[in-house]
Amino acid sequence: MFRVLRTAVFGALVLCVVALRPAAADPAPCPVAPLPGGSLSMVCIPPAGLWNGSLVVFAHGYVPDLPGLPPAFANLTLADGTSLPALVQSLGFAFATTTYRHNGLVILDAVEDVKELVTAFTAAHGRPLRTYVTGASEGGLVAALLAERAPQLFDGALSACGPIGGFQRQINYIGDFRVLFDRYFPGVLPGSAISIPPAVMLNWDTVYRPAIMAATITNPAKTLELLRVALAPFDPAHPETAINTVVDLLWYSVFATNDAAARLGGNPYSNLTRWYFGSSNDFLLNATVPRFAESAAVRHAVGAYETSGDLAMPMVTLHTTADDVIPFAHEVLYALKLNPADWSKFTPIPIVRYGHCNVTGAEIGAAFLKMVR
Repeated sequence: MFRVLRTAVFGALVLCVVALRPAAADPAPCPVAPLPGGSLSMVCIPPAGLWNGSLVVFAHGYVPDLPGLPPAFANLTLADGTSLPALVQSLGFAFATTTYRHNGLVILDAVEDVKELVTAFTAAHGRPLRTYVTGASEGGLVAALLAERAPQLFDGALSACGPIGGFQRQINYIGDFRVLFDRYFPGVLPGSAISIPPAVMLNWDTVYRPAIMAATITNPAKTLELLRVALAPFDPAHPETAINTVVDLLWYSVFATNDAAARLGGNPYSNLTRWYFGSSNDFLLNATVPRFAESAAVRHAVGAYETSGDLAMPMVTLHTTADDVIPFAHEVLYALKLNPADWSKFTPIPIVRYGHCNVTGAEIGAAFLKMVR
C-alpha cells in the first residue's frame, strides 16, 4: 500500500499487490511479545543516551483475512526504501507497533490493540514523556479514532491516507466502482459488489487480475469513462495509472467485501438511490447498472467506525491528492465534521501526487515533526 498500503504476502494462496514492502532490517533487534488481546507487539528503542523519552506507535493498513495468512507486522518500509522503525528512532523516539489480533476489517479491535500496546510499553519501560499515535490507510482511521477517543493515552496523532471522512463513504466508493465496472465490462469478474466467490480470491493473481488488465487495455475509452463516472483518479501524464486504479479498487472489492459483510453482520453497501453521471448516456447507465440494498442490521455496526470530528488532541494528516484507493476528499469531509473550537487542532497536508499513500520518508518525517511541534 506506500504505492498501495497492503501486505505483500498471500501465503500459498495468492500474491497480494502491496502498498508497503516487507520491513527492511532495522538498526537493532526489536523485541516481539504477545499482548493480552492476542496480537503481537514490536518495540524498538534507540540506544542508551539517544532516546528522548517519547514513544511513537504505528497502526498498519489493511491485510486480507485469508486462510493460512496469520497476522504479521506490516507496512514498515516505504516505497522509497525508508524503514519506519529506523526513521522514528533516528529522530530520537521509541517505536512500537502491533500485528493486530486478526487480519481483515480489524479497525475496532485495532484501536484496542494499540491501547494495549501503550499499556504494555508503559509497564515495561515506564510512562513515556509524550506518546504519539500514527497510522496509514486502515491504520490512518485507527489513529484518527484514537485521536478522538483516547486523550488519556496520546498527545498527538498523525493519520496518513485514511478513510477518516466517512467509513460508509469509503464502502460506497469501493462498491460503486465494482457495480460500474460490471456495467462497463460485464462477465470479466465473477460475483458482485456484495458477494465474492472464493475462487476469485484464490485465482486473483493468475486469472482475474490479468483478465481485468486485458479488458481495460483493450477498451481505453470505456476505461476512462468508468474512471470519470466513479470519480476515481489516475495520472494523465502516465496513462498506465488508469489500469493501476482499476486493479487497485477491484482488489479491495474482491478481498474486503465478504470480510466486511462478515464483520458487520450483513451487506453494508447500497446504491438503490444513487444517480451516476459523467457517462456518454447517463439515463441508460442508471437504468442498467446493477443495484443493491444494504442490510438494515448493519447500520448501527457501521456507525461505530465513523469519526466524530471531536478531536481530543492535535492531529496532522497526510494524503496524496490523487489517491485512487482512499480519495483525498476524506480530508475535506473530516474538516467539515470538526467543531469550530477544534479547527486549530487539525492540520491537513496535501501531497500533490498520484497513488495510495504514495509518500516519502522525508514527507512523513516533516509531517510528524509538525505534529510534535
